[in-house]
Amino acid sequence: MQKAVAHLVEELNQKSIISRRDDKKMERIEAGLSKARAFIKDAILKSRYSPPLAQDTDYVPRGDIYRNAYVFQRSYMLMEKMFKIYVYEEGEAPLFHYGPSKDIYSTEGIFLGLIESNTQFRTYDADEAHVYFLPFSVVMILQHLFDPVTRDKGVLERVVGDYVHIVSTKYPYWNRSLGADHFMLSCHDWGPRATWYEHHLYFTSMRVLCNANTSEFFNPRKDISFPEINLRTGDLTGLTSGSSNRTILAFFAGRLHGRIRPVLFQHWKDKDSDVKVYERLPENSPLSYKEMMERSKYCLCPSGYEVASPRIVEAIYAECVPVLISENYVLPFSDVLDWDKFSIKVSVRELPELKRILMGIGEDEYKALHRGVRQVQRHFVVNDPPKRYDVFHMMIHSLWLRRLNLRINA
Repeated sequence: MQKAVAHLVEELNQKSIISRRDDKKMERIEAGLSKARAFIKDAILKSRYSPPLAQDTDYVPRGDIYRNAYVFQRSYMLMEKMFKIYVYEEGEAPLFHYGPSKDIYSTEGIFLGLIESNTQFRTYDADEAHVYFLPFSVVMILQHLFDPVTRDKGVLERVVGDYVHIVSTKYPYWNRSLGADHFMLSCHDWGPRATWYEHHLYFTSMRVLCNANTSEFFNPRKDISFPEINLRTGDLTGLTSGSSNRTILAFFAGRLHGRIRPVLFQHWKDKDSDVKVYERLPENSPLSYKEMMERSKYCLCPSGYEVASPRIVEAIYAECVPVLISENYVLPFSDVLDWDKFSIKVSVRELPELKRILMGIGEDEYKALHRGVRQVQRHFVVNDPPKRYDVFHMMIHSLWLRRLNLRINA
């Protein structure tokens, strides 16, 4: 009996020593983040006096497309220097560590792969990480386990719930923060649903979602809006293009679904030579879908079933000013980018007046918007390997900002 008690005491002492070590490591992490917050706060104060931006051979963010270019550059450089991501290695492909690399959900697979292969931000030492990645793919879970006949959405609950249970019992990091410094990534419409079944994953963890809908409890303070990018073939070459010959006022072609598109079609489908709205391009059209965007001044981006639309990024790639027609949608990277400087917002109730609104934009204002679209392109381009300030780095920067908003007590 005495031996058993002595063994238990020794085990508790060992756990106490490990706990104190973990506390010290957490204290160091938080101390570093505290310094970063102080640097950024200092940058906010200095930005009032228009200080010069740091010289950078790759890119210097400047201009109206940024809410505060000086603060963004300072934050971005701190991220490059400090930020570390730990990827849990549990789980096997195709449900984990793997995802689609083409079509509408391509960014889910591409960015899952880019995070795992990254050598700058990824760390294999979990104790030095600022955030922890749960590498499941909602698209692949549904593709391999979802039965379209029974439509049992419980597969998401079982797979995601089991995964959180595994990492939370095997490692101390989830329980230490109740998942607040953990994140998942999904571009599937059911991405938010996949987190419903785990209370802390839904309400506490960072969720990188294309479907960034505040009416479905997307929380911009902790969640991250990620652009939906339709890479039809998975080819990353030649994504951007442009034309100075823009003879079409506005253009949209897409399926009729959701709540907003029927209103758009009611007022503008096949009804105006300047506002070209189609369900699909006519077979005899001399221009392709991509060429229509390149010839248009404004590209209409109405929400469909979900708030996000890949047409926003398609418009930016084609140097066409996006016309955002959505409700409850948190725009990607809006904590850094000022969307009013390179897009137009039109509410559903304003759709009958769409042509009047667009025609009322003066030539100087349009040119400024067009310049903004051309400048912001680099922040939405997908590269493999990633390039500084591209869409991968903008997503990482959004994670960095959310982590700075979080304080974990050791």
